Amino acid sequence: MAGANGNPDLEKEELTEMIRQIRERVRARHPAVAASGGVILPDLLPLLHARDSAEGKVAAIGTVNPRAPGLVNNVIQAVKRLAARALDWHVREQVEFNRAVVNAVNATLDALNEANRALAKLSSLQGGTRNEYEQLADLRTHWEQWRAAWEGKLAATEVQLLRSVAELQGAYQHRVTDVERGFQGRAAAVEQGLRDAERAFRNRASDLERSFRDLTRSQHAEFTAALDRSLLEAREERLRNLESIRAEYERVIHTELRVARQRAQALGGPPATTAPAASDFTPQLDYLRFAERFRGSEEYVRRNQEFYVERFRGSADVLDLGCGRGEFLEAAKAAGIPARGVEISAELAAIGRAKGLDVTEADMFSYLEDLLPGALDGIFCAQVIEHLPPARLPQLIELAAGRLRRDGVVAFETPNPECLAIFASHFYIDPTHTRPVPASLLAFYLEEAGFGRIEVHPRAPAIESMPSLGELPEGFRKTFFGGLDYAVFARRL
Repeated sequence: MAGANGNPDLEKEELTEMIRQIRERVRARHPAVAASGGVILPDLLPLLHARDSAEGKVAAIGTVNPRAPGLVNNVIQAVKRLAARALDWHVREQVEFNRAVVNAVNATLDALNEANRALAKLSSLQGGTRNEYEQLADLRTHWEQWRAAWEGKLAATEVQLLRSVAELQGAYQHRVTDVERGFQGRAAAVEQGLRDAERAFRNRASDLERSFRDLTRSQHAEFTAALDRSLLEAREERLRNLESIRAEYERVIHTELRVARQRAQALGGPPATTAPAASDFTPQLDYLRFAERFRGSEEYVRRNQEFYVERFRGSADVLDLGCGRGEFLEAAKAAGIPARGVEISAELAAIGRAKGLDVTEADMFSYLEDLLPGALDGIFCAQVIEHLPPARLPQLIELAAGRLRRDGVVAFETPNPECLAIFASHFYIDPTHTRPVPASLLAFYLEEAGFGRIEVHPRAPAIESMPSLGELPEGFRKTFFGGLDYAVFARRL
């Protein structure tokens, strides 16, 4: 069995060695020279014999060597055949490789045969082209000689031409340089002239523009100032006319209403309702401690009273009804406004006098009744009227109207009943409060007493002391939770 019991690697090495030996013999052998051209053609017979030998080896792989007949030899042969079948999967790749190698050798032989035929054909053609080659060689020799002479003449002509061109170029460059220098000089002069002219034009234009802007600015400023003055004068004149017309209109209405009431009384109408007798307003509590806790410190109240001071600017005699600790009197004094106060509490009046303020201890109704008509320029009353019985408020306003000169100012400050928050946390804290006074009712009392130009201003926004009100809708909050207090200003007609 050729290769059946041997190592496959060893078989590969043997086959490789056989192929190498075949190649060496092919290269070592020199076949005969072709008769026509002297080209040596290779002898392919050794390679053919080696191929046949290799094919025999390839065909012998997987077969069993013959043995002499006999029981033992038959058993051995059977075992060998069984082993060969068992190893068939192992040597199958080797067999395929060996067959591929033999096919490659066959292809090589075919290629070498084709090469031999091509060499023989080239050898036959060589004899016919040799003479032509010799003629071409002679022609090449003559061509090289002629070319050398021609190249010499060409070089001399080219040198002469280049010298002429160089001379012409030098003369041209010199001329161009002269022209360029002259042109550059003239261009520089023209450019400098243009720059000077442009600079002068720009300076002149800048001067003209500056002059125009200054003139326009001054004219605009004068026009604007004149227009503002005209508008301001027209506005002030219109306001004066409106105030005069309004005051005269309210005075006429008040006079007509008073005349109508007097006529009604003269014709036997019902008598006017008289107010109940005055009663002393004496708080039964420590008012200083109460005011410090619930109304605020003196400094806090004084800052709030500065809002009213400007309304009395220019007044010669202002009266503070129920002046308390004197915060308004202090603010008026700091602003240079003459002011005095009346206070029913002896303790509070003493505190005011200790501060150097003009404070009289008296009932404000009695104090007003003792004054001459038109004796006051202004009356201020803060956080007082809500302590009065409802029937005394019209009486107080009538007394104030009788003691104010014409165009005198009256100012009231009181809790705002339109702000629902005061009923939850402010109004009923003071046990001396009787009832809140709506702004519309107070304005009505003032109109009845002869006051005009009535103004109502909310004070102390509730949201500042109750931040939770910010969660309400804005419109609802402003309507029902606006200012905790309100101020009313009016002028005597």
